[in-house]
Amino acid sequence: MKNLIFIGAQGAGKGTYAAIVKKNYDIPHISTGDMFREAMKKGTPVGIEAKKFIDQGMLVPDEVTVKLVDDRLKAPDCKNGFILDGFPRTLSQAMALDRITKITKVVFLEVTESVIMQRIGGRIQCRKCGTIFHKTNMPPKVEGVCDKCSGELYTREDDQPEAIKKRLEVFYKETAPLIDYYDKKGIVIRIDANNSAPQNVANNIIMALYK
Repeated sequence: MKNLIFIGAQGAGKGTYAAIVKKNYDIPHISTGDMFREAMKKGTPVGIEAKKFIDQGMLVPDEVTVKLVDDRLKAPDCKNGFILDGFPRTLSQAMALDRITKITKVVFLEVTESVIMQRIGGRIQCRKCGTIFHKTNMPPKVEGVCDKCSGELYTREDDQPEAIKKRLEVFYKETAPLIDYYDKKGIVIRIDANNSAPQNVANNIIMALYK
């Protein structure tokens, strides 16, 4: 069983690499960010509450996030494992997750701040299906139009410069200590994610998981 966590600052490529790695193990990629965005789009109580924090580049309260993740991990498609992307983000969330399930490996995607700013500055997402593109690194075939569903591409509010700076501050303060927490368990895999070729980074992750 592969119960995995992908950790890295925004722009490190967690979603991109998880989408590739999950196919190798036939396990779901669970992005709390995507789940919250779906809830906000539908205007659910959880979505409305989460939006207040996400729009300011802040973390959603633990009790809301933990409940969302706990329910998701009980789904049948998680029986052989999963990849968590965006959770846990704090030590309290990590300890709550330990009470829910056992994590086998933590993939820490290391990337420089300058690379993060370049990646996020050009990131665009489809309003309809949620597919992410990049103006330079992974542009759509037609400018402003999603390759998959022809939906409109836009820059998310949390990818604007000020929101990015706040999210980086939150990451360094709240999330980075998770590496020490999982290091003590001996389950952290460090991956250089500065490479611009996603498949190369994904291959390095897969090889490291097999060791």
